[in-house]
Amino acid sequence: MTGSGRRAVEVIGAPIEVGTHEAGAIMGPAALRTAGLVRALADLGWPVTDRGDVSPDPAAPARGAVAVAAWALALREAVGAALGRGALPVVIGGDHSLSLGTVDAVLRHCVAGNRALFVLWLDAHADFNTPETSPSGNMHGMPLAALCGEPGFSDLFADDDRPTLAPGNVHLFGLRSIDAGERALVAARRIDVVDMRTIDEFGVVAPLRRILERVKAADGVLHVSLDVDFLDPSLAPGVGTTVPGGATFREAHLIMEMLHDSGIVAALDVVELNPFLDERGRSARLLVELVASLFGRAILERAPVLPDVGGA
Repeated sequence: MTGSGRRAVEVIGAPIEVGTHEAGAIMGPAALRTAGLVRALADLGWPVTDRGDVSPDPAAPARGAVAVAAWALALREAVGAALGRGALPVVIGGDHSLSLGTVDAVLRHCVAGNRALFVLWLDAHADFNTPETSPSGNMHGMPLAALCGEPGFSDLFADDDRPTLAPGNVHLFGLRSIDAGERALVAARRIDVVDMRTIDEFGVVAPLRRILERVKAADGVLHVSLDVDFLDPSLAPGVGTTVPGGATFREAHLIMEMLHDSGIVAALDVVELNPFLDERGRSARLLVELVASLFGRAILERAPVLPDVGGA
């Protein structure tokens, strides 16, 4: 496969750990680069540019909601710029609070292009806590609630007229750990949940195909947010929030292969990699392999490749 006619890919590092109490996620982007992420995409024929790491306003505080807001703004600008250039952004982190900026950017781009945004949240957790429901207070467990307009996040966004993500367009996939308060919110907002019980019963193909068909029927685009803890910790121990019973090696690769075949992925987050907790780079190498599968690495050549999503 060659890069001819393919949409450009921009890798954006987000060395952020202000959303969690566990140190080490700040090293995630460097570990993914060391594991060969950029080279893997280039070897598949994608025109790829590494934009380096974003950084927040140096005047921002080191911790707290204002610090998270500074990171979100920096990432919103970087991802928005990539989308404006017609590129597909791959944001590597860094804790999951980074999605406050990445999803916000893609959502704004979709609104401008009159397209619907859907989010596939590959994660052991729902990340739908609010400051009121969160047992830990860690912001990396709250980004979806904030993006969907739940109250309690006035310090996170600079503008009052920002678009909010439709809860009905959020798909939690691989869920196996949820707090009581966010369970009630997820149910009340009618968020689609494919938990591990569902995957155990039906596999990943039928639930994911249903989601992809829904996005296509709406002429929508898909933002994929991949948390390391989606995977079983026996495969990927390099994360501070391990939960047993996660996705297997083949389940994870099959998901990525189906996403590639769908042609509707507009942006990708790879989050929560903590090299300090990893074992000789196992988690970073597996994540690089999964990203390569999403971008078309396969035993046999398959089509279509991920297309340009035009105005969105």
